[in-house]
Amino acid sequence: MAILMEHDFDVDAVLKRPLMAHLATASTAGACDSPVWFLWEEGAIWLVGTSNDSFPKRLRANPKCAIGVVDFDLERGVLLHVGMRGCAEVLPIDRNRLHRLLRRYLGNDPRGWGETFRTTVIEPLDLMVRFVPETVVARDQSYFKS
Repeated sequence: MAILMEHDFDVDAVLKRPLMAHLATASTAGACDSPVWFLWEEGAIWLVGTSNDSFPKRLRANPKCAIGVVDFDLERGVLLHVGMRGCAEVLPIDRNRLHRLLRRYLGNDPRGWGETFRTTVIEPLDLMVRFVPETVVARDQSYFKS
């Protein structure tokens, strides 16, 4: 169970939105950042990838990582940040969970996802990453537009 260190808003409400996350991992060359789509389920962040992607290889070598999610709306002056640290594990693909993740970003009808996108991006996906946060910091850094 994650320790919620600081929070200014409902973390679950932000993590349920189709936002981009940034996965920070370590490598022999230094820190790496990967922008990723994610699914927040069962107290974990779920990511998808392929066996050829570099971030699963880095996580197998060192499962310690961090994930940041930002909800930013310039017009409304909203800036919410969720920062998490923990460990990740690389698992086989779960097609049902994959489709729940994809529907968040692409809509409910797979026929509208685009044939090229399905064949070049979705079909090669063969693994999932399960990240369980150990610590969570959630800060509201919003401002008011003048």
